[in-house]
Amino acid sequence: MPYTISDTPTGRVRLHWEEQGSGEPVVLVMGHLFSSDMWYPVLPALAEHYRVIYFDNRGTGASDATDTATVADLAADVRAVMDAAGVDSAHLYGVSMGGGIVLQLAHDSPSRVRSMVLGCTAMRSPEHPLPPPPGFLARQLKYRIPPRLLKPLLRKRLYGPLASPEAIERDLDVLCRMRFSARGVYAQDLAIAAYDMTPDKVADLTAPALVLHGTADEAVPYAAGVRLTETLPNARLITYEGAGHNYPVDVGERANADVLKFLADQTQQMKDIEPGR
Repeated sequence: MPYTISDTPTGRVRLHWEEQGSGEPVVLVMGHLFSSDMWYPVLPALAEHYRVIYFDNRGTGASDATDTATVADLAADVRAVMDAAGVDSAHLYGVSMGGGIVLQLAHDSPSRVRSMVLGCTAMRSPEHPLPPPPGFLARQLKYRIPPRLLKPLLRKRLYGPLASPEAIERDLDVLCRMRFSARGVYAQDLAIAAYDMTPDKVADLTAPALVLHGTADEAVPYAAGVRLTETLPNARLITYEGAGHNYPVDVGERANADVLKFLADQTQQMKDIEPGR
C-alpha cells in the first residue's frame, strides 16, 4: 500500500495511492467525500490501456485528514502523488470536486497536465454559486449518520432516471463500505466554499479537455458543464441524457469508451507533432 507525503500550508498529510496498468499515465481525482474506491466503474477499462494512478483525497480512505484545506492544497496533493509515482506530466481525470482540483492543477502547474477529463464539474461563477459549508446540524446529518441510513436521499441526489436499480444498489454498497473522516470532509467543504477557479482563470487553460455531464445532475447542474465547455479554449462536451451526478454508474461503459477515445486522440496528436514523424 504506497503512501506519500504532501506538505501544504494547511498541514502535512500522508496520502494513500495505488496504480494499475501500464502505458501513458492517467491520474484519477475523486470528488467530495468519496474515497478512491468509487473509481471501480472506471478503473478496469482505463487500466487495460494506460498506467492509471489513483489515490484517496485527504480526509478519505487511508489518507490523513486536516481541519482545513483549500483547493490549491488538494491540487498540491495531486502533485505529491505524481511525484511519488515518478510522473512529470499526465492526463488528469477528475469528477465533481475532483474536476475542480484538476482545473486548479492546470492553473497552478500547467506543465503537469497533458489533457483534462472533467466529469460533472463546474467553475465558480455567478450563474452557478457554490454552497456555503454546512452548519453544525447539517454536518451531523451529513457525516455522522451511517450512509446506509441515507440511501433514499443518496438515490435521489446521485443518480438519474437512466441508471438501473441494480447499478445503483451496487454503487451504494461500495459507498457504504468506504471510509472517510468527518473533520476531513468538512475541510473539503471549506475548500469548495473558497474555490476560486473563475471564468477568467479557466479561459487561460489551454490543455485539451473533455467535459462529461448528465442532464439529470442534481448536484452540479448540466448548464454548469455547458458553461465550462464554452469557457475552456480547447474543450468538447459529451452530454448524457438522463444521467445524474454519478454518470459513470448511470451510463456504464459509454463513459469509459468516450474517455478512452479522447485519450487515444491526444496520444495520436502528440505523435503527429513529434519531430521526424
